[in-house]
Amino acid sequence: MSRRTFLGSALAASALAGVAPAPARAASPPGDVVGKITVGYQGWFAAPGDGSPINAWWHWGNNWGQAPSPSNTAITAWPDMRDYARGFPTAYRNLGNGQPATLFSSYDQQTVDTHFRWMRENNCDTAALQRFNPFGGEGPTRDGMAVKVRSAAEANGRKFYIMYDVTNWTNMQSEIKTDWTTKMSANTASPAYARQNGKPVVCIWGFGFNDDGRPFAPGPCQDVINWFKAQGCYVIGGVPTHWRTEIEDSRTGFAGVYRSFDMLSPWMVGRIGNVADTDRFFTNVNQPDQAECNARGIDYQPCVLPGDLPSRHRAHGDFMWRQFYNVVRLGAQGIYISMFDEYNEGNQIAKTAETQAFVPVGSGMLALDEDGTPCSADYYLRLTGDGGRMLKGQIALTPVRPTQPVVGGTPPPPADLARGKGTAQSSQTQGYGGGNAVDGNPDTYWESANSAFPQWLQVDLGSATGARWAVLTLPAAWGSRTQTLSVTDGGSTTLVPSAAYAFNPGSGNAVTIALPGTATRYLRLNFTANTGWPAGQLSGLQVYA
Repeated sequence: MSRRTFLGSALAASALAGVAPAPARAASPPGDVVGKITVGYQGWFAAPGDGSPINAWWHWGNNWGQAPSPSNTAITAWPDMRDYARGFPTAYRNLGNGQPATLFSSYDQQTVDTHFRWMRENNCDTAALQRFNPFGGEGPTRDGMAVKVRSAAEANGRKFYIMYDVTNWTNMQSEIKTDWTTKMSANTASPAYARQNGKPVVCIWGFGFNDDGRPFAPGPCQDVINWFKAQGCYVIGGVPTHWRTEIEDSRTGFAGVYRSFDMLSPWMVGRIGNVADTDRFFTNVNQPDQAECNARGIDYQPCVLPGDLPSRHRAHGDFMWRQFYNVVRLGAQGIYISMFDEYNEGNQIAKTAETQAFVPVGSGMLALDEDGTPCSADYYLRLTGDGGRMLKGQIALTPVRPTQPVVGGTPPPPADLARGKGTAQSSQTQGYGGGNAVDGNPDTYWESANSAFPQWLQVDLGSATGARWAVLTLPAAWGSRTQTLSVTDGGSTTLVPSAAYAFNPGSGNAVTIALPGTATRYLRLNFTANTGWPAGQLSGLQVYA
């Protein structure tokens, strides 16, 4: 059972009323999930003859009793098979390069070893092993997968923990406790089992979702959380996107349930699909989520996803990198990658077909070069590795993606298109002219006439350019303030509607605005309010393509 998406449109940022905050505490210290990259690991693919108890094309086809083919497929992206020692023949036509179309089995220990080697090579610290209802026919195979994951994690110096998915688990409240007590808790004896704050980590995914597959009431959910805590566990909640406001994908009445977890990891697949979505969620969801978690002593682990490949969300890595940039500048306690091996929904970071030469002919599946940019099969693993380094402070926080789609490729120039360019403004105070915003000096600034809104500042980029984002800054020593502004093309075309942007010295007094990529020569910022001074103010205006 795959996690299907629950699409939402409205974004609410108001705090939930009527829930008293828990005593605040400092964020947990670095452990195996705090300060780390965790990847969701399905481990749910099998094939006849692989030795698995299920002995079927588990999750490769809709009909597990028949070989997967274009008419019997459960996947939307094709794995790159070159690192696997063993593949199982399918009913697909040959790959574009003429080789047979084979697929791996997760039940093959070499497959799991290969996946955990990729994690080790690409800075993925911890794997969350997905465990759906183990009391049905899939149970023995899932039990075997836990053994294989433990072995691979130990061999590759990675951590892992059990992540229970309660989807369609009718007797969840009692059976999840039995499964932990009689089977899964034994894994905590492994040096590879993840611990946080000295406690073994367990995640429960699915409480509070507003859908028929997870109909549980708050009481049974709270009982399960309390029980795991009584076993001495650090308990993570895989919760709805809108857990804080209990709208859209969240049921009501779960406020106390959500806030009793040690860490919250809200689901994001299906909610965002481009850079603008990512920035919108950063402002309206992630920032108030982080503030709420800070106030209540809860660790926050937002999702970062590579993007739905068949929906062409990936933008050769720019979509994923923007999420890394946003959650790191947010100060999140950890990052959850959705997912490592999710070939069903096309959100996998594991090695994927680079070109149509590695995709079965006639399958209709896209390769990583779908937008015309060549990408190596391991590109999203490497991108995740660099995102992890940025999380840990090993590389500087940057909105410019440092990872190249192909190793040895030419880096995209991180050029500020506004630096040193001509400016114009509606007004200025004394010598604080618009040129100060593009001179590269963080201490000089433009300031408009006082008490005379609206005001504007414009930069001439020199030629029509498809700009993708603008970074606005104030001097680092200035106090917090919020400026309300819109972005136009210098004429009547609105590129970004008016919104309030918070400048905070704790985050460098910088804000980033996603631009639509419309080719324009002039960018004009139109100021209508400033809570810190009765004028438009900027020390830096940087523009990037």
